[in-house]
Amino acid sequence: MAARIAVIYYSSTGTIHRLAEGIVRGAEAAGAEVRLRRAAELVPDDQIDKNPEWRAHLDATADIPVATLDDLRWADGFAFGTPTRFGNVASQLKQFLDSTSGLWNEGVMVGKAATGFTSSYELHGGQETTLVALYNVMHHWGSIIVPTGYADYDVIHAAGGNPYGISATHTDEDLRKQVQAAAEFHGGRFARIAEALKAVRTDS
Repeated sequence: MAARIAVIYYSSTGTIHRLAEGIVRGAEAAGAEVRLRRAAELVPDDQIDKNPEWRAHLDATADIPVATLDDLRWADGFAFGTPTRFGNVASQLKQFLDSTSGLWNEGVMVGKAATGFTSSYELHGGQETTLVALYNVMHHWGSIIVPTGYADYDVIHAAGGNPYGISATHTDEDLRKQVQAAAEFHGGRFARIAEALKAVRTDS
């Protein structure tokens, strides 16, 4: 039976959203059922309105459902996306993760696949530390972390070579295309691994 994948992300101006869409395309192409969900915004409107790009993106994605704990219970695998915030997870996604204690206590996430993706303005803007910080939560959940590694060296290398997860920067258009290709590749690989894990989980 095909895996069910929850792609849950926070994006302020759209970079992480575009990566999330790439993960979705790859997972769906691999036969997975996918839910695309966004973390709730925490920043007051008057602050968002000071950045037209932020406001435009928030309005453009208002129809995407906000993530709930039911999405984690439903899914066989979770792909989490966050921009770097001083080398760490954005507070919007972190608040959602911090609400999962009840599910953790039930063991809901044990044995399910998990992966992460991120972006930063600068090439060395904290991408790897952000992914490692995100994966700390998955360790506590007992999930099976699926990094990009170099499962396809050419694809991952062309996208910047991050073995921890898909990552992007505000760079030239050619590199953005390579990162999108890597996101789709990883989404498909992740869905297949989640499906394989589902077959051996005792709760599936």
